[in-house]
Order: sequence, then C-alpha cells, then structure tokens
Amino acid sequence: MHTAVLVALVIVSLALIVVVLLQSSKSAGLSGAISGGAEQLFGKQKARGMDLILHRATIVLSILFFILAVTIAKI
Repeated sequence: MHTAVLVALVIVSLALIVVVLLQSSKSAGLSGAISGGAEQLFGKQKARGMDLILHRATIVLSILFFILAVTIAKI
C-alpha cells in the first residue's frame, strides 16, 4: 500500500510539474505585477482552449497531490 501511494505521488508530482511548465505566463513576473500586470490576475478574462484545459488539470493534479501527501503521511 505504501509503495503504491508513493509511486502515485511521484507520478502526480511529475505531471503537475509538466502541466505548470506548459502554461503560458500571464505577466512579466514581479516587474509586471508592479507596473500593472496584476490587473490581469483580478480581471475577468476567461481562459480558453488549451489554457483552460491546463488550468483545470493543474487544479485536479494539485488536489490529488495534497490528498496523496496526506495519505502517505498517515501510513
């Protein structure tokens, strides 16, 4: 059981890394946030197409990551 959860945790963490790296950046980092790029963060722009799929995959994988991390801590 412990090995199966550990293997699943490694697979989910690698998938999460890949999905995050595939996403396009929303601003120019910290300099974009200071100069007004933060408006995009709180704006009403909807993600479309591949961005929407990557966004939802990131949410699902992060939830799975935390569930598996808590599970492996309990074992």
